[in-house]
Amino acid sequence: MSLAVNTPSLKNKNTPVSSSQSIKVMVVDDSAVVRGLVSRWVSEESGMEIVARHANGQKAVEDVATSQPDIVILDVEMPVMDGLEALPQLLRAKPGVKIVMASTLTQRNAEISMKALSLGATDYIPKPDSNSGITTSASFRTDLVTRIRSLGGARKAPTPTIGSPTRVGQARTASIATAAKPSVTPKLRSFSTVAPRLLVVGSSTGGPQALAKLFAVIGPRIRNVPVLITQHMPATFTAILAKHLGEASGRPSREAVHREVLVPGHIYVAPGGYHMRLKPVANGASITLDQEPEINFCRPAVDPLFESAALIYSSGLLATILTGMGSDGANGGRAIAAAGGSVIAQDEETSVVWGMPGAAAAAGICSAILPLGEIGPKINSLLR
Repeated sequence: MSLAVNTPSLKNKNTPVSSSQSIKVMVVDDSAVVRGLVSRWVSEESGMEIVARHANGQKAVEDVATSQPDIVILDVEMPVMDGLEALPQLLRAKPGVKIVMASTLTQRNAEISMKALSLGATDYIPKPDSNSGITTSASFRTDLVTRIRSLGGARKAPTPTIGSPTRVGQARTASIATAAKPSVTPKLRSFSTVAPRLLVVGSSTGGPQALAKLFAVIGPRIRNVPVLITQHMPATFTAILAKHLGEASGRPSREAVHREVLVPGHIYVAPGGYHMRLKPVANGASITLDQEPEINFCRPAVDPLFESAALIYSSGLLATILTGMGSDGANGGRAIAAAGGSVIAQDEETSVVWGMPGAAAAAGICSAILPLGEIGPKINSLLR
């Protein structure tokens, strides 16, 4: 496949006939190298196929109804029509299509990606800032395939067959792409009878949108408790997420700082690249940040926050596990339940990916499994 070729649609152009179970992908990027590499990676995966690739948003908008992709990998910065301008037009032309914004780790692109999520993008993926970086980045390939597999998982999710990344990368894809779903109706635990003294939240894919909706509802009620959030995100994005959550909630919100003491009514977001844990201090707790190895293939990970908080707050701890890939938060949720605290999980229907909350539900550690729109009022009632 020539990297310089840009065809309006790859259907009927010496490509295998589409299977009804395949995840159909459109790639939109002004870099011929990126289009070529992503097309090759996807084509090498079982259960996935490239149906179109384009150099700008305009061509994607004109073709999306014809190509009928399930997922669009959409670059942020492009000539003619950029990703942010193309996003709403793609959603109008093909309602229900899942759009993943591909963004380099600059503050401007992070802001644009966060705005895109608020406008209907499903997810984002951090992209190396050079063609050579993309060519040599096994992690970018693994992350991309994982997102496609997970977001398209409602159609078909065979065992991943990535060509050459490391065994760790293959294990990560297999683990994260498989959502844990209980085979029977989950058994629910009783809520703690102790009023919450701390709220902790874990989320991943679909999390920024879910968090914004949640904190718009609970903002007035969290004035008496600190709130800590672990969202799977790189560093540039977590600072912007914290700012947006402050705007949504009307509360002080920022990235957590090492050794700072928790203050009621404040929101602390784990910085990208750092695990966030709690340490007991007089009359409360302080934050510790570290760059120890990834947990559940993530840093920050939810489990370290949940487990350390359970040791300090026990039955006065309330946790919420929102939409996300994988099972991060389930082990920490077990620690919270064992300590007498309470866990609320987002339900499958309103989750972008029911991996993390599904794993918690399967573990039988939840006091409630609720649609996103009901989680905020439930938290408010418990805080009241």
